[in-house]
Amino acid sequence: MKNKDVLLAIVLGLLAFMVVDFFFPKTARQSVVQTQAVVENAEEVKPVVAQDQPYVPVHNKRVDGRISLRGAALIDWKLLDYKETLAADSPKVQVLSAHNTAQSGFSSTTTDVPQADTLWKADQKKLTENRPLTLRWRNAQGVEFVRVFLLDDNYMLTVTDRAINRSQQKAVVRWRGQITAVNPSTERSTVHQGFVGVMDDVLQEETFETVKKDGQKRFSTQKGWLGITSKYWLTSIAFESTGMIQTDYRYQQQQADDVYTAQALSEERVLDPGQSTEQVSYVFVGPKEYRLLSSYQQALNIPKFDLAIDFGWYFFLTKPFLLLLGWFYQWIGNMGAAILLLATIVRLLMLPVASKSFESMAKMKKLQPEMAQLQAMYKNDKMRLNQEMLLLYKKHHVSPASGCLPVFIQIPVFFSLYKVLSVAIEMRQAPFIWWIHDLSAPDPSSVFTLFGLVPWPIPSFLNLGVLPVLMGVTMYIQQKMTPTTNPDQKTNPALQWMPILFTFMFGRMASGLVLYWTWSNILSMIQQRYIMRKTKA
Repeated sequence: MKNKDVLLAIVLGLLAFMVVDFFFPKTARQSVVQTQAVVENAEEVKPVVAQDQPYVPVHNKRVDGRISLRGAALIDWKLLDYKETLAADSPKVQVLSAHNTAQSGFSSTTTDVPQADTLWKADQKKLTENRPLTLRWRNAQGVEFVRVFLLDDNYMLTVTDRAINRSQQKAVVRWRGQITAVNPSTERSTVHQGFVGVMDDVLQEETFETVKKDGQKRFSTQKGWLGITSKYWLTSIAFESTGMIQTDYRYQQQQADDVYTAQALSEERVLDPGQSTEQVSYVFVGPKEYRLLSSYQQALNIPKFDLAIDFGWYFFLTKPFLLLLGWFYQWIGNMGAAILLLATIVRLLMLPVASKSFESMAKMKKLQPEMAQLQAMYKNDKMRLNQEMLLLYKKHHVSPASGCLPVFIQIPVFFSLYKVLSVAIEMRQAPFIWWIHDLSAPDPSSVFTLFGLVPWPIPSFLNLGVLPVLMGVTMYIQQKMTPTTNPDQKTNPALQWMPILFTFMFGRMASGLVLYWTWSNILSMIQQRYIMRKTKA
């Protein structure tokens, strides 16, 4: 197989992966689970009552939210460091609302427990960082329920649920934590959105569509966490218990609403008169910042909490790339410049492999006369021709596949960087220079309207910015610079069209990804020119 044919196959494979990954994103790293239409002990999920009910405000330097005193659920949770849009008057990102909530508590079949409309009593008028808030409610039988909230200086709440049996009879309770999303909206993305959690040290991911179609997904574990995630935001509950915790992802239709719930339910706990039980859980409502999630993973012993970020198949490369990109961003202060530096580092690391590959291709080119003689001599005996070719390669210490080695090595590198630039929240609304104000969004310029000077209607696929066009041009030049081992060999027509195809495909992708690819092409051309001079090719 000729080198350019191999390159074509690899490029087409990359293209197919990206198209399938974009239009048909699937969950990877997922274990087999039990699917049931009906789950035992499942309770109907009731959205929290209207926002005009009494509440306790929650505030620190990064969050602004409420704890509804009816139901004791987290509602109206806003992230103060993030805006919905780039507009100066844009509202802050709101993760929770009156119907998208997080809460914990107890359920029971023997005694009355707090419900969604139960009115709790609070010991404070507000919840601020490192000052606990205590809610209390007591039923008619004398069983008291206490819920203590402690907010840190970021996005984590430590919630302690207690049930104290002050009655004269036994009480049987089960701790329950749940996150509810009503009519969730998801954007088309290669990043997983929907249910996520780690049970028995195994990552379990399910999309909303899968749970709605196939029914509940049910697991059992002693320790773990579960939640609901979008591209950049996560709401989760982490738990630890001496017994088994039953967890499930489920869907219910309530009137015209689609209600999705991630729930954890403990084993029954029997409380004799005077006895009590306690469950500590950690509720996170915030951005999927890798360093922050990793710090919680270590400090609170939450298993694999950083896997709330969809690292993809090559997570062993994606994680260090994400850390490196974040470090460059902190150092430089510009995400676009950090991407350029990351691409430069990757290219420098690939230089020895590329150099060795080019030297091998140069040797192959020198062997062309002898190869032509063998092809003419054994044109009717393919087996003998292959044998003689192998002897020729062995004699001159040449490997015909070495010219494609850098491309094969770069496949996992490219996939990892592609994933990094898709999941990194630092990319969101991060400016670069001039017209690039959001590296997570497509290039907003349009060359076919002369950047807005000619406001004529054009098809959406022609709405190409400067970066995608520049990427296509660099890809074309790089293609022309790629040496061939046979000067008489004609370039595959499909390969000739590849720069144009990629230009239109990348036209609607994140400008940060296009910036990386463009700069990588430029560095590749510089690298190739350097190797050619070094080898005097």
